[in-house]
Amino acid sequence: MIYDPSSNNLPENYQDDPEFLESFGRYATQKHMLKMQLVPYQAELIKLQRHLERYGRKLIILFDGRDASGKGGTIRCITRYMNEKHYRTVALGKPSEEQKTELHMKRYIEQFPSAGEVVLFDRSWYNRAMVEPVFGFCSQQQYTKFIANVNTYEHNFLEDDKTTLIKLYFSVSKKEQNSRFERRKNDPLRQWKLSEIDLQAQEYWDEFTEKKYHMLLKTSTDYAPWSVIRSDNKHKARLETIKTILNSIPYHGRSRELDFTVDDRVVITAKRELASMRYQRNKYGKFRR
Repeated sequence: MIYDPSSNNLPENYQDDPEFLESFGRYATQKHMLKMQLVPYQAELIKLQRHLERYGRKLIILFDGRDASGKGGTIRCITRYMNEKHYRTVALGKPSEEQKTELHMKRYIEQFPSAGEVVLFDRSWYNRAMVEPVFGFCSQQQYTKFIANVNTYEHNFLEDDKTTLIKLYFSVSKKEQNSRFERRKNDPLRQWKLSEIDLQAQEYWDEFTEKKYHMLLKTSTDYAPWSVIRSDNKHKARLETIKTILNSIPYHGRSRELDFTVDDRVVITAKRELASMRYQRNKYGKFRR
């Protein structure tokens, strides 16, 4: 029997199956090698973090995108070796009744970094540009107001030349998203990740894609551009995301041996993504991704 990485259970008496053990060993070795490929770049993240601390700089990284697009796993990969005293991962839940009466941005601004700190938002204020309007969690007026004002908010954040904002949109294909949902359904270690909204994500695929297009069109600016991460391949998405972050701020001690060139098949500019989406719409009558 050959080892199947998508299987959630080891077969009975697998210890007595040489073919299974050999295939499992090859898979484990390959997986270990991919993890080791990340290590030198993770070490660079520590250097970047020290630079931020030394010069009192602030780094905000947004991780947005569809459900099961790899945001959480990438965040864990980025922060694995970082100094936990100087970074925070923020994943805000449903706003309270009081917060619903306040400025949408307020509860996010309250989580912004202090000098020398990194804050990683696992979903950000851009929930109002995608999730909330698709599922009716905000009114059309609230959505329109957000799209009209968000660039001004971000420009104000960045007037402080000590702050860097990185906006990452994780783009997973419909087929891969469905495959990941199926794994979550069948894996007791992953079932907690599956929410009622997740179960509706495939049904609302086209609506999300429309909102993605308008978000990139209206909110990718010269001072706060979006980078679109092709995330069907988790390893490539994680590696290229780390490179994108490392290229965002010059820092002391940067390795001269490592290749920091970003793979433009994985990290796509908003301009390229929009052009690709328009081509798909013209050819197929709708957006495909």
